Amino acid sequence: MTGSVVVSGALARRAEYGGHVWALMQWVLGLRQLGFQVVFLDRLDPDPGPGRALQVQRFLEAMEFFGLEDSFSLDLGPDEPPVGLARREVLERTASSDFLLNIMGYLQDELVLEKARKRVFLDIDPGFGQMWHELGLCDLFSDHDAFVTVGNNLGEPDCRIPTCGRQWIPTLPPVVLSLWPFHRTRGRAFTSVGSWRGPFDPIEFDGETFGLRVHEFRQFSTLPRACGLPFEIALDIDPVEEEDLRRLRDGGWTLEDPSRVASDPRTYRRYVQQSLGEFMVAKGMYVRSRSGWFSDRTACYLASGRPALMQDTGLNGRMETGLGLVTFNALDDAVEVAGEVAGEWPRHSRAARELAVRHLDSNQVLGPIAEAVTA
Repeated sequence: MTGSVVVSGALARRAEYGGHVWALMQWVLGLRQLGFQVVFLDRLDPDPGPGRALQVQRFLEAMEFFGLEDSFSLDLGPDEPPVGLARREVLERTASSDFLLNIMGYLQDELVLEKARKRVFLDIDPGFGQMWHELGLCDLFSDHDAFVTVGNNLGEPDCRIPTCGRQWIPTLPPVVLSLWPFHRTRGRAFTSVGSWRGPFDPIEFDGETFGLRVHEFRQFSTLPRACGLPFEIALDIDPVEEEDLRRLRDGGWTLEDPSRVASDPRTYRRYVQQSLGEFMVAKGMYVRSRSGWFSDRTACYLASGRPALMQDTGLNGRMETGLGLVTFNALDDAVEVAGEVAGEWPRHSRAARELAVRHLDSNQVLGPIAEAVTA
């Protein structure tokens, strides 16, 4: 493919989370690999505090790591010039682009949005935006022409997430396979990286509470003790969560500091690739809504030949499970599948990579999306 695309997302304010950086950059790099010229847009709200300088520094380090030094613009507010491309060039590049991919509707600059021929909303947190919309709390969808979601079950009868009158294009998350090579060496422990609560609050919708990762993970706090295998999580958790921390440690979990093992794209990739496999517990929103959400982090584990134990979110056959990727619902299920994967690790490792090649390769994922949104 040829042409150009503008991608916008909230990277700078969370640039100290290596996994988050990868989650956004897979889309940028995947589109570039397809043949598009890609510009990445971001913003930081005006803030004279000392933390802002570090955010800018980490953002620039990420742009350099991914070879985007001349292909980005970071808006610092009305009183400062942007870092990277000037506003005039951003407007010109947007006007000439095939489409603008707006991750979670983060770009709200009306003039830039007006310049885009096609505005595509990319939903990487299915359920939150849709329920906010239906509750009258927030509208992220207006001013967009097409809608893509990693909630692969949206619109199906068993999915609790409203469509908000939009036609959603479901997709699995892309992974640039050349940047996530297959590793043959067996790792020591099942691992994961995540936030205990994250930036959003639980949502009361249609008579039910749709919660966060904490509300799902507690039921697996005794998993390591129950199955006798090593489990480790690089967990962003507030120290005041003393009871949960105690419960996890008593249950046999090894707790790592994500700022030490996953604070940038390079260390995050190393952490994933040195794992035995992934243990993925989803946010309560994704599980209870039967969203069909699939994790960008799981995509990285699979591409690396790290089998994934994934909490069932309602994929409904979107990807084969049982070898390389296994699902669970309750603690007993998780104990059983962990033992199976550890016992036949070479088979599961090869199958994991094969699944990534077959279903998650950025060329295969993004090609159809680009065609669909420009049709």
